[in-house]
Amino acid sequence: QVQLVESGGGLVQAGGSLRLSCAASGSIFSINTMGWYRQAPGKQRELVARMTSSRSIFYADSVKGRFTISRDTKNTVYLQMNSLKPEDTAVYYCAAYWSGSLKTYWGQGTQVTVSS
Repeated sequence: QVQLVESGGGLVQAGGSLRLSCAASGSIFSINTMGWYRQAPGKQRELVARMTSSRSIFYADSVKGRFTISRDTKNTVYLQMNSLKPEDTAVYYCAAYWSGSLKTYWGQGTQVTVSS
C-alpha cells in the first residue's frame, strides 16, 4: 500500500499562486509515476500533470506554462500553480501508480478556489 498526504490548497485571487505538496509513504517501490488530477463540480476528474521516476513530464494543455510539477528525493511531489484562473477551481488529488498498472493510489484531495 502507498499512502499519499496532500497539503497546500486554499483560496486565492485570479492571477495568484499556490503550491500543492503530496508526500508518499509505504510501498514506494510499487510506483513509478506521481501526478495531480483535479475535479471541478459537475465535471469528470482530469489529469493536470504527472512525472515519472525518469523525470518524464506531462502537462494538460490548459495548464502548460502556468503549472510546474516537481519531485524531491524524499518521495514528495509538488505542483506549483501560477497565474491561476477561476476555471482552475477544483479539488486537486495526488495520484501514484506504476505505469500500465490498473492500481492507482489517491490522496484525500485538497480544495483550490480561485476568485475572480
